[in-house]
Amino acid sequence: MIKRPDTKAQRAKRHKRVRGKVSGTAERPRLSVYRSENNIYAQIIDDAAGVTLCSASTVEKGFEGSGGNCAAAAKVGKTVAERAVAKGIEEVVFDRGGNIYHGRVKALAEGAREGGLKF
Repeated sequence: MIKRPDTKAQRAKRHKRVRGKVSGTAERPRLSVYRSENNIYAQIIDDAAGVTLCSASTVEKGFEGSGGNCAAAAKVGKTVAERAVAKGIEEVVFDRGGNIYHGRVKALAEGAREGGLKF
């Protein structure tokens, strides 16, 4: 019998390992990425205070186009970076959420860098 690996459990395990090492502070909050099948979400979080400072996603009203491709992810990255810079946040730590740094997650990170965030 062929056993398929439980990819959701593997991602959760990687995320737990990453979160053990990555934490956001007031000076350097955490840019957290969540990738679903059809959409992508990004939040900038201050873990010390337990507060979300700003966010962006492909399910927002003003977003146009498909939410499940690299172009949309880059647009979300740029949007969250612009909102963060407007609040005075320039440096963040990147939390890929247990996902591999490839495809949509990489596009979001590059879009955020283009928008003015440093990580």
